[in-house]
Amino acid sequence: MKTSILKKQRVEEQFLNTRTVDEVCEWQIMHGVAIKNSDGTARYCPFSIAPMTMKRRVFEHLKTVTPMLTNLISKVSEDMPFLQSSLSSMANADPFFGRLMKMHAQIHGTEAAPKTALRKPLLLMRTDFMDDRQQGAKVIEFNGIAAGMGPFGQRANEMHDYMRRQWPEIYRDWVESPAAIPADNACLEQLAHGIATAAQDIRATYGTPTGQQEQRTFLMVVQKHEDNVYDQHLLEVALQQRGVRTVRRTFDQLSSQLSTGENLRLILKDIGAVDVVYLRAGYQYSDYFAPELREANCCHTLSQTRVFIEQHNVAVNATVGQQLATSKTMQMILTMMTAQELMHWGLSEEDATLVKSVLADMLPIHAEAIAWFNRDAEKREWVLKNQGEGGGHCVFGDDISAKLAALKSEDYDAWALMQRLYPHERERPTIAVRNGEQTLVDDLVSEIGLFTAYFDGKPVTDFEGYAGYLVRSKPAKENEGGIHSGKGILDSITLID
Repeated sequence: MKTSILKKQRVEEQFLNTRTVDEVCEWQIMHGVAIKNSDGTARYCPFSIAPMTMKRRVFEHLKTVTPMLTNLISKVSEDMPFLQSSLSSMANADPFFGRLMKMHAQIHGTEAAPKTALRKPLLLMRTDFMDDRQQGAKVIEFNGIAAGMGPFGQRANEMHDYMRRQWPEIYRDWVESPAAIPADNACLEQLAHGIATAAQDIRATYGTPTGQQEQRTFLMVVQKHEDNVYDQHLLEVALQQRGVRTVRRTFDQLSSQLSTGENLRLILKDIGAVDVVYLRAGYQYSDYFAPELREANCCHTLSQTRVFIEQHNVAVNATVGQQLATSKTMQMILTMMTAQELMHWGLSEEDATLVKSVLADMLPIHAEAIAWFNRDAEKREWVLKNQGEGGGHCVFGDDISAKLAALKSEDYDAWALMQRLYPHERERPTIAVRNGEQTLVDDLVSEIGLFTAYFDGKPVTDFEGYAGYLVRSKPAKENEGGIHSGKGILDSITLID
Protein backbone atom coordinates (compact mmCIF):
# COMPACT_ATOMS: atom_id res chain seq x y z
CA MET A 1 0.00 0.00 0.00
CA LYS A 2 2.82 2.40 0.89
CA THR A 3 4.52 1.72 -2.46
CA SER A 4 1.27 2.44 -4.29
CA ILE A 5 0.83 5.75 -2.46
CA LEU A 6 4.40 6.79 -3.23
CA LYS A 7 3.94 5.85 -6.88
CA LYS A 8 0.74 7.92 -7.10
CA GLN A 9 2.43 10.89 -5.46
CA ARG A 10 5.40 10.64 -7.83
CA VAL A 11 3.13 10.55 -10.90
CA GLU A 12 1.14 13.56 -9.65
CA GLU A 13 4.35 15.50 -9.09
CA GLN A 14 5.47 14.78 -12.64
CA PHE A 15 2.05 15.72 -13.98
CA LEU A 16 2.48 19.13 -12.39
CA ASN A 17 6.07 19.58 -13.60
CA THR A 18 5.45 22.56 -15.87
CA ARG A 19 9.16 23.06 -16.54
CA THR A 20 9.35 19.71 -18.31
CA VAL A 21 6.28 20.49 -20.40
CA ASP A 22 7.65 23.95 -21.26
CA GLU A 23 10.89 22.44 -22.50
CA VAL A 24 9.10 19.91 -24.70
CA CYS A 25 6.96 22.73 -26.13
CA GLU A 26 10.14 24.69 -26.83
CA TRP A 27 11.60 21.61 -28.53
CA GLN A 28 8.50 21.47 -30.75
CA ILE A 29 8.85 25.11 -31.80
CA MET A 30 12.61 24.74 -32.33
CA HIS A 31 12.03 21.77 -34.66
CA GLY A 32 9.20 23.35 -36.65
CA VAL A 33 6.32 21.32 -35.22
CA ALA A 34 4.08 24.35 -35.15
CA ILE A 35 1.05 26.11 -36.55
CA LYS A 36 1.19 29.73 -37.69
CA ASN A 37 -1.03 32.23 -35.85
CA SER A 38 -2.86 35.04 -37.64
CA ASP A 39 -0.45 37.63 -36.17
CA GLY A 40 2.60 35.85 -37.60
CA THR A 41 3.63 34.12 -34.37
CA ALA A 42 3.59 30.35 -33.96
CA ARG A 43 2.10 27.83 -31.56
CA TYR A 44 3.27 24.27 -31.15
CA CYS A 45 1.08 21.37 -32.22
CA PRO A 46 -0.74 19.54 -29.41
CA PHE A 47 0.99 16.29 -28.47
CA SER A 48 1.06 13.22 -26.27
CA ILE A 49 3.79 13.12 -23.65
CA ALA A 50 4.56 9.46 -24.49
CA PRO A 51 3.92 7.14 -27.47
CA MET A 52 1.31 4.46 -28.03
CA THR A 53 2.16 0.77 -28.21
CA MET A 54 1.27 -1.43 -31.16
CA LYS A 55 1.88 -5.09 -31.80
CA ARG A 56 4.74 -5.49 -34.23
CA ARG A 57 2.83 -7.97 -36.41
CA VAL A 58 -0.01 -5.44 -36.88
CA PHE A 59 2.39 -2.66 -37.83
CA GLU A 60 4.28 -4.88 -40.26
CA HIS A 61 0.96 -6.01 -41.73
CA LEU A 62 0.04 -2.36 -42.43
CA LYS A 63 3.47 -1.67 -43.94
CA THR A 64 2.92 -4.61 -46.28
CA VAL A 65 -0.65 -3.89 -47.36
CA THR A 66 -0.46 -0.10 -47.72
CA PRO A 67 1.83 -0.13 -50.79
CA MET A 68 -0.60 -2.64 -52.34
CA LEU A 69 -3.42 -0.16 -51.78
CA THR A 70 -1.31 2.61 -53.31
CA ASN A 71 -0.52 0.43 -56.30
CA LEU A 72 -4.26 -0.16 -56.75
CA ILE A 73 -5.14 3.54 -56.42
CA SER A 74 -2.29 4.47 -58.77
CA LYS A 75 -3.71 2.23 -61.49
CA VAL A 76 -7.33 3.23 -60.88
CA SER A 77 -6.34 6.91 -61.10
CA GLU A 78 -4.98 6.32 -64.62
CA ASP A 79 -8.02 4.29 -65.76
CA MET A 80 -9.91 7.12 -67.46
CA PRO A 81 -12.96 5.12 -68.67
CA PHE A 82 -13.48 3.50 -65.27
CA LEU A 83 -13.27 6.80 -63.36
CA GLN A 84 -15.68 8.57 -65.69
CA SER A 85 -18.24 5.78 -65.78
CA SER A 86 -18.16 4.80 -62.10
CA LEU A 87 -18.17 8.33 -60.65
CA SER A 88 -20.67 10.02 -62.97
CA SER A 89 -23.62 9.70 -60.54
CA MET A 90 -21.58 11.05 -57.64
CA ALA A 91 -20.37 13.95 -59.81
CA ASN A 92 -23.99 14.83 -60.61
CA ALA A 93 -24.79 14.92 -56.89
CA ASP A 94 -21.70 16.83 -55.74
CA PRO A 95 -21.05 20.11 -57.63
CA PHE A 96 -17.37 20.25 -56.69
CA PHE A 97 -16.69 16.74 -57.95
CA GLY A 98 -18.79 17.56 -60.98
CA ARG A 99 -16.23 20.25 -61.76
CA LEU A 100 -13.38 17.81 -61.17
CA MET A 101 -14.95 15.38 -63.63
CA LYS A 102 -15.18 18.11 -66.28
CA MET A 103 -11.52 18.94 -65.68
CA HIS A 104 -10.69 15.25 -65.95
CA ALA A 105 -12.46 15.06 -69.32
CA GLN A 106 -10.54 18.12 -70.55
CA ILE A 107 -7.25 16.46 -69.65
CA HIS A 108 -7.98 12.89 -70.73
CA GLY A 109 -10.86 13.23 -73.17
CA THR A 110 -13.69 10.71 -73.10
CA GLU A 111 -13.90 7.00 -73.74
CA ALA A 112 -15.09 7.81 -77.28
CA ALA A 113 -12.36 10.42 -77.85
CA PRO A 114 -9.42 9.84 -75.48
CA LYS A 115 -6.50 12.24 -75.13
CA THR A 116 -2.93 11.58 -74.05
CA ALA A 117 -2.14 13.30 -70.74
CA LEU A 118 1.39 14.68 -70.73
CA ARG A 119 1.99 14.97 -66.98
CA LYS A 120 3.56 12.10 -65.06
CA PRO A 121 1.65 11.08 -61.91
CA LEU A 122 3.43 11.37 -58.55
CA LEU A 123 1.22 9.77 -55.91
CA LEU A 124 2.15 10.84 -52.37
CA MET A 125 -0.68 9.19 -50.49
CA ARG A 126 -1.58 8.82 -46.83
CA THR A 127 -3.83 5.88 -46.00
CA ASP A 128 -5.47 6.28 -42.59
CA PHE A 129 -6.22 3.21 -40.47
CA MET A 130 -7.78 2.38 -37.14
CA ASP A 131 -7.08 -0.93 -35.41
CA ASP A 132 -10.61 -2.03 -34.55
CA ARG A 133 -11.01 -4.09 -31.37
CA GLN A 134 -13.00 -6.81 -33.11
CA GLN A 135 -12.04 -6.76 -36.80
CA GLY A 136 -8.44 -5.57 -36.70
CA ALA A 137 -6.89 -2.76 -38.73
CA LYS A 138 -9.22 -1.18 -41.30
CA VAL A 139 -8.91 1.73 -43.72
CA ILE A 140 -10.68 4.93 -42.74
CA GLU A 141 -9.87 6.89 -45.88
CA PHE A 142 -7.37 7.50 -48.65
CA ASN A 143 -5.74 10.92 -48.82
CA GLY A 144 -4.41 11.60 -52.30
CA ILE A 145 -4.48 15.40 -52.33
CA ALA A 146 -3.02 17.69 -49.68
CA ALA A 147 -1.92 14.63 -47.71
CA GLY A 148 0.28 16.63 -45.38
CA MET A 149 1.88 16.41 -41.94
CA GLY A 150 4.30 13.63 -42.85
CA PRO A 151 7.19 15.75 -41.54
CA PHE A 152 5.30 16.17 -38.26
CA GLY A 153 4.97 12.39 -38.01
CA GLN A 154 8.75 12.03 -38.07
CA ARG A 155 9.17 14.90 -35.62
CA ALA A 156 6.72 13.29 -33.16
CA ASN A 157 8.86 10.17 -33.20
CA GLU A 158 11.96 12.29 -32.54
CA MET A 159 10.22 14.26 -29.80
CA HIS A 160 9.34 11.09 -27.90
CA ASP A 161 12.94 9.92 -28.27
CA TYR A 162 13.99 13.28 -26.78
CA MET A 163 11.62 12.65 -23.86
CA ARG A 164 13.04 9.15 -23.35
CA ARG A 165 16.61 10.41 -23.21
CA GLN A 166 16.05 13.66 -21.32
CA TRP A 167 13.58 12.48 -18.66
CA PRO A 168 13.79 8.67 -18.60
CA GLU A 169 11.86 8.27 -15.35
CA ILE A 170 8.98 10.47 -16.51
CA TYR A 171 8.93 8.67 -19.85
CA ARG A 172 8.74 5.26 -18.15
CA ASP A 173 5.89 6.45 -15.94
CA TRP A 174 3.75 7.49 -18.88
CA VAL A 175 4.72 5.25 -21.80
CA GLU A 176 2.14 2.54 -22.44
CA SER A 177 4.75 -0.25 -22.48
CA PRO A 178 8.27 0.52 -21.20
CA ALA A 179 9.63 -2.62 -22.91
CA ALA A 180 8.40 -1.57 -26.37
CA ILE A 181 10.81 -0.39 -29.08
CA PRO A 182 10.20 2.87 -31.02
CA ALA A 183 9.04 2.31 -34.61
CA ASP A 184 11.44 4.06 -36.98
CA ASN A 185 9.88 6.90 -38.93
CA ALA A 186 11.82 8.61 -41.72
CA CYS A 187 8.73 10.14 -43.32
CA LEU A 188 10.26 13.54 -44.02
CA GLU A 189 13.34 12.05 -45.67
CA GLN A 190 11.38 9.48 -47.69
CA LEU A 191 8.84 11.98 -49.05
CA ALA A 192 11.68 14.33 -50.00
CA HIS A 193 13.47 11.41 -51.67
CA GLY A 194 10.37 10.55 -53.70
CA ILE A 195 9.89 14.15 -54.84
CA ALA A 196 13.58 14.58 -55.70
CA THR A 197 13.51 11.33 -57.70
CA ALA A 198 10.54 12.57 -59.73
CA ALA A 199 12.21 15.94 -60.30
CA GLN A 200 15.39 14.26 -61.50
CA ASP A 201 13.43 12.05 -63.91
CA ILE A 202 11.59 15.01 -65.45
CA ARG A 203 14.79 17.01 -65.84
CA ALA A 204 16.69 14.05 -67.29
CA THR A 205 13.88 13.12 -69.70
CA TYR A 206 12.89 16.54 -70.98
CA GLY A 207 16.03 18.56 -70.36
CA THR A 208 16.50 22.14 -69.26
CA PRO A 209 14.99 24.75 -71.60
CA THR A 210 17.47 27.06 -73.29
CA GLY A 211 18.64 29.84 -71.02
CA GLN A 212 17.11 28.28 -67.89
CA GLN A 213 19.08 27.36 -64.79
CA GLU A 214 19.90 23.72 -64.07
CA GLN A 215 18.47 23.59 -60.54
CA ARG A 216 15.44 21.33 -60.22
CA THR A 217 12.28 23.13 -59.10
CA PHE A 218 9.41 21.96 -56.89
CA LEU A 219 6.23 24.06 -57.09
CA MET A 220 3.96 23.80 -54.06
CA VAL A 221 0.43 25.08 -54.71
CA VAL A 222 -0.85 26.50 -51.42
CA GLN A 223 -3.86 28.25 -49.95
CA LYS A 224 -3.98 31.93 -49.09
CA HIS A 225 -3.26 32.76 -45.45
CA GLU A 226 -2.92 29.13 -44.41
CA ASP A 227 -1.51 28.25 -41.01
CA ASN A 228 0.08 24.84 -41.66
CA VAL A 229 3.21 26.35 -43.24
CA TYR A 230 5.92 24.87 -41.03
CA ASP A 231 5.10 21.35 -42.14
CA GLN A 232 5.66 22.60 -45.69
CA HIS A 233 8.91 24.38 -44.84
CA LEU A 234 10.33 21.24 -43.22
CA LEU A 235 9.83 19.50 -46.57
CA GLU A 236 11.38 22.49 -48.34
CA VAL A 237 14.58 22.24 -46.27
CA ALA A 238 14.83 18.48 -46.88
CA LEU A 239 14.48 19.10 -50.62
CA GLN A 240 17.13 21.82 -50.58
CA GLN A 241 19.54 19.25 -49.20
CA ARG A 242 18.80 17.16 -52.32
CA GLY A 243 19.39 20.02 -54.74
CA VAL A 244 15.71 20.86 -55.30
CA ARG A 245 14.41 24.40 -54.84
CA THR A 246 10.86 24.95 -53.52
CA VAL A 247 8.59 27.82 -54.59
CA ARG A 248 5.09 28.37 -53.20
CA ARG A 249 2.18 29.92 -55.12
CA THR A 250 -1.62 30.03 -54.91
CA PHE A 251 -3.83 29.11 -57.87
CA ASP A 252 -4.69 32.81 -58.09
CA GLN A 253 -1.02 33.71 -58.54
CA LEU A 254 -0.39 30.86 -60.97
CA SER A 255 -3.27 31.91 -63.24
CA SER A 256 -1.07 34.71 -64.60
CA GLN A 257 2.41 33.25 -64.04
CA LEU A 258 2.45 29.96 -65.97
CA SER A 259 3.40 29.47 -69.59
CA THR A 260 4.61 26.77 -71.98
CA GLY A 261 8.30 26.38 -72.75
CA GLU A 262 10.20 24.30 -75.29
CA ASN A 263 9.48 20.59 -75.24
CA LEU A 264 6.16 21.39 -73.52
CA ARG A 265 7.88 22.21 -70.24
CA LEU A 266 5.85 24.10 -67.62
CA ILE A 267 7.41 27.55 -67.06
CA LEU A 268 6.84 29.67 -63.94
CA LYS A 269 7.41 33.39 -64.36
CA ASP A 270 10.73 34.66 -62.91
CA ILE A 271 11.62 31.08 -61.87
CA GLY A 272 11.93 28.91 -64.97
CA ALA A 273 11.05 25.29 -65.74
CA VAL A 274 9.04 23.44 -63.10
CA ASP A 275 9.81 19.75 -62.53
CA VAL A 276 7.27 18.76 -59.86
CA VAL A 277 3.92 20.32 -58.89
CA TYR A 278 2.55 19.39 -55.46
CA LEU A 279 -0.99 20.45 -54.52
CA ARG A 280 -1.51 21.45 -50.92
CA ALA A 281 -4.66 23.17 -52.21
CA GLY A 282 -7.39 22.24 -54.63
CA TYR A 283 -9.63 20.01 -52.55
CA GLN A 284 -12.38 22.60 -51.98
CA TYR A 285 -14.17 25.31 -53.95
CA SER A 286 -12.59 28.19 -52.03
CA ASP A 287 -9.15 27.26 -53.41
CA TYR A 288 -10.40 28.17 -56.90
CA PHE A 289 -12.46 31.23 -55.91
CA ALA A 290 -11.10 34.63 -57.00
CA PRO A 291 -13.78 37.29 -56.30
CA GLU A 292 -11.89 39.98 -58.21
CA LEU A 293 -12.43 38.01 -61.43
CA ARG A 294 -16.23 38.41 -61.09
CA GLU A 295 -16.82 35.18 -62.98
CA ALA A 296 -20.29 34.30 -64.19
CA ASN A 297 -19.25 30.65 -63.82
CA CYS A 298 -17.66 30.44 -60.36
CA CYS A 299 -14.11 29.16 -60.10
CA HIS A 300 -13.64 28.48 -63.81
CA THR A 301 -10.41 30.43 -64.32
CA LEU A 302 -8.43 28.96 -61.45
CA SER A 303 -9.62 25.42 -62.10
CA GLN A 304 -8.38 25.86 -65.68
CA THR A 305 -4.96 26.65 -64.23
CA ARG A 306 -4.92 23.14 -62.81
CA VAL A 307 -5.90 21.70 -66.21
CA PHE A 308 -3.11 23.74 -67.83
CA ILE A 309 -0.55 22.26 -65.44
CA GLU A 310 -1.48 18.69 -66.38
CA GLN A 311 -1.10 19.50 -70.08
CA HIS A 312 2.68 19.77 -69.69
CA ASN A 313 5.70 17.52 -69.18
CA VAL A 314 5.82 17.77 -65.40
CA ALA A 315 5.34 15.45 -62.41
CA VAL A 316 2.08 16.17 -60.55
CA ASN A 317 0.64 15.23 -57.17
CA ALA A 318 -2.27 15.12 -56.94
CA THR A 319 -3.52 14.72 -60.48
CA VAL A 320 -7.25 15.20 -60.98
CA GLY A 321 -7.42 11.44 -61.57
CA GLN A 322 -5.74 10.76 -58.23
CA GLN A 323 -8.18 13.05 -56.45
CA LEU A 324 -11.11 11.21 -58.03
CA ALA A 325 -9.57 7.80 -57.26
CA THR A 326 -9.19 8.65 -53.55
CA SER A 327 -12.74 10.00 -53.17
CA LYS A 328 -15.06 8.43 -50.61
CA THR A 329 -17.27 7.09 -53.38
CA MET A 330 -14.36 5.33 -55.08
CA GLN A 331 -13.36 3.91 -51.71
CA MET A 332 -16.89 2.53 -51.41
CA ILE A 333 -16.82 1.12 -54.95
CA LEU A 334 -13.53 -0.68 -54.35
CA THR A 335 -14.77 -1.94 -50.98
CA MET A 336 -17.84 -3.49 -52.60
CA MET A 337 -15.78 -5.29 -55.26
CA THR A 338 -14.63 -8.88 -54.91
CA ALA A 339 -10.94 -9.77 -54.78
CA GLN A 340 -11.28 -11.18 -58.30
CA GLU A 341 -12.63 -7.87 -59.57
CA LEU A 342 -9.72 -5.99 -57.98
CA MET A 343 -7.35 -8.20 -59.94
CA HIS A 344 -8.46 -6.29 -63.06
CA TRP A 345 -5.78 -3.70 -62.17
CA GLY A 346 -2.95 -6.22 -62.07
CA LEU A 347 -3.05 -7.28 -58.43
CA SER A 348 -2.27 -10.91 -57.71
CA GLU A 349 -5.00 -12.94 -56.07
CA GLU A 350 -3.02 -12.93 -52.82
CA ASP A 351 -2.55 -9.14 -52.88
CA ALA A 352 -6.18 -8.52 -53.81
CA THR A 353 -7.36 -10.71 -50.92
CA LEU A 354 -5.08 -8.85 -48.53
CA VAL A 355 -6.38 -5.50 -49.78
CA LYS A 356 -9.96 -6.66 -49.29
CA SER A 357 -9.18 -7.64 -45.69
CA VAL A 358 -8.44 -4.04 -44.65
CA LEU A 359 -11.35 -2.32 -46.40
CA ALA A 360 -14.14 -1.51 -43.96
CA ASP A 361 -17.75 -2.05 -45.06
CA MET A 362 -19.37 0.83 -46.94
CA LEU A 363 -22.88 1.20 -48.36
CA PRO A 364 -24.40 3.60 -50.92
CA ILE A 365 -27.28 5.87 -49.99
CA HIS A 366 -30.65 5.23 -51.64
CA ALA A 367 -34.25 4.95 -50.44
CA GLU A 368 -33.98 1.26 -49.53
CA ALA A 369 -30.73 1.80 -47.59
CA ILE A 370 -32.31 4.66 -45.64
CA ALA A 371 -35.33 2.53 -44.76
CA TRP A 372 -33.02 -0.30 -43.63
CA PHE A 373 -30.91 2.06 -41.55
CA ASN A 374 -33.89 3.60 -39.76
CA ARG A 375 -35.53 0.22 -39.18
CA ASP A 376 -32.76 -2.30 -38.48
CA ALA A 377 -29.31 -0.73 -38.18
CA GLU A 378 -27.39 -0.36 -34.96
CA LYS A 379 -26.88 3.41 -35.26
CA ARG A 380 -23.62 3.59 -33.33
CA GLU A 381 -22.01 1.10 -35.72
CA TRP A 382 -22.09 3.48 -38.69
CA VAL A 383 -20.72 6.82 -39.88
CA LEU A 384 -22.28 8.91 -42.65
CA LYS A 385 -19.71 10.56 -44.94
CA ASN A 386 -19.79 12.96 -47.85
CA GLN A 387 -16.91 13.74 -50.22
CA GLY A 388 -15.36 16.49 -48.07
CA GLU A 389 -11.68 16.48 -47.13
CA GLY A 390 -10.49 17.31 -43.62
CA GLY A 391 -12.52 17.25 -40.41
CA GLY A 392 -16.15 18.15 -39.83
CA HIS A 393 -17.71 16.17 -42.70
CA CYS A 394 -18.90 13.06 -40.82
CA VAL A 395 -22.23 12.39 -39.12
CA PHE A 396 -22.37 9.91 -36.24
CA GLY A 397 -24.89 7.77 -34.36
CA ASP A 398 -28.40 9.07 -33.84
CA ASP A 399 -27.69 12.19 -35.91
CA ILE A 400 -27.45 10.07 -39.06
CA SER A 401 -31.22 9.48 -39.38
CA ALA A 402 -31.93 13.21 -39.19
CA LYS A 403 -29.31 13.95 -41.81
CA LEU A 404 -30.60 11.24 -44.15
CA ALA A 405 -34.12 12.61 -43.78
CA ALA A 406 -32.89 16.07 -44.74
CA LEU A 407 -31.14 14.89 -47.92
CA LYS A 408 -32.82 15.33 -51.27
CA SER A 409 -32.86 12.24 -53.46
CA GLU A 410 -30.60 13.96 -56.01
CA ASP A 411 -27.97 14.36 -53.26
CA TYR A 412 -27.85 10.68 -52.24
CA ASP A 413 -24.93 9.72 -54.47
CA ALA A 414 -22.66 12.26 -52.76
CA TRP A 415 -22.93 10.35 -49.46
CA ALA A 416 -22.06 6.89 -48.14
CA LEU A 417 -22.43 4.90 -44.95
CA MET A 418 -19.28 3.40 -43.50
CA GLN A 419 -18.74 0.91 -40.72
CA ARG A 420 -17.64 2.79 -37.61
CA LEU A 421 -14.34 1.63 -36.15
CA TYR A 422 -13.63 1.34 -32.44
CA PRO A 423 -9.86 1.12 -31.91
CA HIS A 424 -8.16 -0.21 -28.80
CA GLU A 425 -7.93 2.31 -25.97
CA ARG A 426 -4.55 2.69 -24.34
CA GLU A 427 -4.04 0.45 -21.37
CA ARG A 428 -2.49 3.29 -19.38
CA PRO A 429 -3.50 6.96 -19.06
CA THR A 430 -1.30 9.56 -20.68
CA ILE A 431 -0.93 13.33 -20.75
CA ALA A 432 -2.11 15.44 -23.67
CA VAL A 433 -0.56 18.90 -23.93
CA ARG A 434 -2.46 21.63 -25.77
CA ASN A 435 -1.92 25.39 -25.46
CA GLY A 436 0.29 24.89 -22.42
CA GLU A 437 -2.37 22.94 -20.55
CA GLN A 438 -1.91 19.34 -19.45
CA THR A 439 -4.86 16.96 -19.57
CA LEU A 440 -4.86 13.45 -18.19
CA VAL A 441 -6.52 11.19 -20.79
CA ASP A 442 -7.48 7.65 -19.80
CA ASP A 443 -9.27 6.61 -23.02
CA LEU A 444 -6.85 7.67 -25.77
CA VAL A 445 -7.31 6.00 -29.18
CA SER A 446 -5.16 6.43 -32.28
CA GLU A 447 -5.54 6.89 -36.02
CA ILE A 448 -2.47 5.72 -37.94
CA GLY A 449 -1.70 7.18 -41.35
CA LEU A 450 0.87 5.39 -43.52
CA PHE A 451 2.53 7.37 -46.30
CA THR A 452 3.54 5.91 -49.63
CA ALA A 453 5.28 7.40 -52.67
CA TYR A 454 4.76 6.16 -56.24
CA PHE A 455 6.02 7.90 -59.38
CA ASP A 456 4.71 6.98 -62.80
CA GLY A 457 3.18 3.84 -61.34
CA LYS A 458 6.29 2.59 -59.50
CA PRO A 459 7.44 2.87 -55.86
CA VAL A 460 10.10 5.55 -55.20
CA THR A 461 11.24 5.03 -51.62
CA ASP A 462 13.84 2.85 -49.95
CA PHE A 463 11.07 0.53 -48.68
CA GLU A 464 9.04 -0.57 -51.73
CA GLY A 465 6.83 2.52 -51.62
CA TYR A 466 6.34 2.81 -47.85
CA ALA A 467 7.41 6.27 -46.69
CA GLY A 468 6.69 6.55 -42.95
CA TYR A 469 3.73 7.28 -40.71
CA LEU A 470 1.68 9.92 -38.89
CA VAL A 471 -0.19 9.14 -35.67
CA ARG A 472 -3.02 11.32 -34.39
CA SER A 473 -4.60 10.31 -31.10
CA LYS A 474 -7.74 11.58 -29.39
CA PRO A 475 -10.04 10.74 -26.48
CA ALA A 476 -12.36 7.89 -27.50
CA LYS A 477 -15.44 10.00 -26.70
CA GLU A 478 -14.44 12.64 -29.31
CA ASN A 479 -15.59 12.19 -32.90
CA GLU A 480 -13.17 14.55 -34.64
CA GLY A 481 -9.48 13.65 -34.31
CA GLY A 482 -7.81 16.19 -36.60
CA ILE A 483 -4.92 18.31 -35.32
CA HIS A 484 -6.48 21.45 -36.82
CA SER A 485 -10.18 20.78 -36.72
CA GLY A 486 -10.62 18.32 -33.87
CA LYS A 487 -9.25 17.14 -30.56
CA GLY A 488 -6.32 15.24 -32.06
CA ILE A 489 -2.77 15.30 -30.74
CA LEU A 490 0.49 14.24 -32.39
CA ASP A 491 1.74 10.86 -31.32
CA SER A 492 4.16 8.09 -32.32
CA ILE A 493 4.43 4.31 -32.18
CA THR A 494 6.38 1.85 -30.10
CA LEU A 495 6.33 -1.83 -31.01
CA ILE A 496 5.97 -4.91 -28.85
CA ASP A 497 6.10 -8.58 -29.88
